[in-house]
Amino acid sequence: MEPMLTRKQYELLMFIHERIRESGVPPSFDEMKDALDLKSKSGIHRLITALEERGFLRRMEKRARALEIMKLPDNVAETLRPATSRSQAMRPAPRHGRAENRISPDARMAGGPRRAMGDGESAVNVPLVGRIAAGTPIEALQNRIADVPVPGGMIGRGEHYALEVTGDSMINAGILDGDTVIIQEADTASTGEIVVALVDNQEATLKRLRRRGDSIALEAANPAYETRLYGADRVRVQGKLVGLIRRY
Repeated sequence: MEPMLTRKQYELLMFIHERIRESGVPPSFDEMKDALDLKSKSGIHRLITALEERGFLRRMEKRARALEIMKLPDNVAETLRPATSRSQAMRPAPRHGRAENRISPDARMAGGPRRAMGDGESAVNVPLVGRIAAGTPIEALQNRIADVPVPGGMIGRGEHYALEVTGDSMINAGILDGDTVIIQEADTASTGEIVVALVDNQEATLKRLRRRGDSIALEAANPAYETRLYGADRVRVQGKLVGLIRRY
């Protein structure tokens, strides 16, 4: 018999699940606290421990914000995707009508849908156009310098390009120095999305975008870095993070 969840445990599990499905990144403890209207993060820690003990959630050691959904309550799983077996029912439905590819646990922590290539899935070459700072903005994007083979299932609609990350300001979003990020070209983004932002038409940086009235905040995912606030006319979105490739 499946373990019973309290209302708060259920709400937290579904909040984490939906956030990972939408952005590929688990929510922060502050975001979880606010979503469940709790006064302190200690309550979140207790809920996560309870979910872990019941087999719904797994914490990955030595990784920031590293939470993996192991399973969902049966009634929720069945509504997500009709299937002939319980294990199939607990898989999220594929997006954009593409064949399903299982997302690796590391990818869920890394801020984007990094997938392993399955049988019969071909790679798509994405242009590597330079380096980008996950820290203090550095030089703007360069011309194509190489091609990066990317699993076809990672690529959605529109044009894409790749960038090599330098710096550690996005480590709490699972983006590390030396990673290669896959960017979907876009000139707009919703608040909270991780974007390539061009500042003053000179410096490009990888940050989480927040809209604050007439200003735009470029927010790091590392408390060692301050959030930078700019007038909206100084920041131009050049793309949104959709995937990440890491070599070990």
